[in-house]
Parts: sequence; structure tokens; C-alpha cells
Amino acid sequence: MKSVVVTGSTSGIGLAIASAFAESGANVVINGFGAADEIEAIRAKLDGLGAGRVLYHPADMTKPHEISDLIQTAVEEFDGVDILVNNAGIQHVEKIEDFPVEKWDQIIAINLSSSFHTIRCAVPHMKRKGWGRIVNVASAHGLVASPFKAAYVAAKHGIMGLTKTVALEVAENGITVNAICPGYVLTPLVEKQIPATAKARGISEAEVKTDVMLKFQPTKEFVGTDEVAAIAMFLASDAAKSINGTHISVDGGWTAQ
Repeated sequence: MKSVVVTGSTSGIGLAIASAFAESGANVVINGFGAADEIEAIRAKLDGLGAGRVLYHPADMTKPHEISDLIQTAVEEFDGVDILVNNAGIQHVEKIEDFPVEKWDQIIAINLSSSFHTIRCAVPHMKRKGWGRIVNVASAHGLVASPFKAAYVAAKHGIMGLTKTVALEVAENGITVNAICPGYVLTPLVEKQIPATAKARGISEAEVKTDVMLKFQPTKEFVGTDEVAAIAMFLASDAAKSINGTHISVDGGWTAQ
């Protein structure tokens, strides 16, 4: 039975990925912020999906010692981390000269540095077993840029570099490292961007959806969280053992332009 850690998995893409792995019968550790009763309801629901156990760990992704404890908990409870999905992320939309320094630091910590910390702690346990899958949820913004998102775009570009580097290091250990690059997915993170983007650009929230977010997705549709989860499941499978150090775009054609 595989053990899976999914960061930022109490909502949105992370929750969809954790649900898919739980349903497949894996042991899963979820992580993220939220009200205690709501998180327990999520954990209990996931726990009932398959044969594995589902645990919650409250690690703050800005704190390396808490991230280390997250991985160690999976090791102690499930004898390792077979599959690591780095999904935790936050966003802030503002022009560069007004971008709050503390927001830059927070976004880099959660969207980029946290993945370094989880990978650093998990790889020795994957090497011990001679098998592992690391899936980093990046973004189309790991490949292209958009205005007013300096920290997010920088962090996601960083994730792409981290993915390639670690993939080369562990390629002979039965471990693969890949990234998923979704376009706009209508998650709580994206929902929160809509009013901020409307303010930054001086347009309506409806226009943000049609003229900003979906402007670059030729399908003119938001990507489903279930679609991203399916890609994560595939990358974690034996069928994807030769896919390493690369990315899969799920963006409706955005980065084809």
C-alpha cells in the first residue's frame, strides 16, 4: 500500500488529488489551513473512500521544522513517503512597485521553498525503498508570465527548475520528479484573485474572468480539479516511470500560443 503526502490539500486542487489517492486505496496525509471541524470532516470523508488511512497534519508551509515533522509523521505512521505531491500555494496580485515585501517573502516560502523542504526530507526514504514519485503542482505561470504576479510567477518558474534538478539527481534510484502546469482552475485561490485583479486593472470582475483569465485559454473554459488529479495519478503510476524531469500542461492550450 502506497503512502502519499499532499500539501495544501484541504481545498481546491490539493483536495482533489488527495481524494483520488485515497480512493485508490493509498494511505494519505493531508495538510492545509481551515477550521478544525471542517478539516476533520474532510479527513473523515477521505478516510472512508478507500482501504488506506487518511491523517491530517497542520504543518505551516513557511516553517521548515513543521514541514520536517509532516514528512516524519508519514514515515512513522506509514513507513515512508512513496508519493509526494507539492501543491501548497498562495497568491497576491499587485503591481511591482506596490508589491508588499512580506507578501513576496510569504509566497516564495509557501510556493517554492516548502517544496525544497518536503523533497529534502522525503528523498532519503524513497531511496531506501528504491521507488518514489514526486509531483510538483506548478502552473502555466511556471512557463509564461502575467502582469501583477511577480512573486507567484517567480516561485512557479523556480519550481520548474527544482523539478528538473532533483529529477537528474534521483533518476537512478527509481524515483521520478515531474511538474503539472495547470491553467486557470476555479479554486478558492483563483476566486480570491478575481476582485484583486479587477482592482489592479480597473475592470469588472466579470471582465477578469473573460478578458484576463480565460483570454489565454483557447478552450475558454476553466480547468477542472479532477483533471489535474488524474494527471497526478498518472505520474505516480508505473506507466509513467520513464517520464522524469519534465512537465505536463493542463491549460486548454494557453502555452501553445
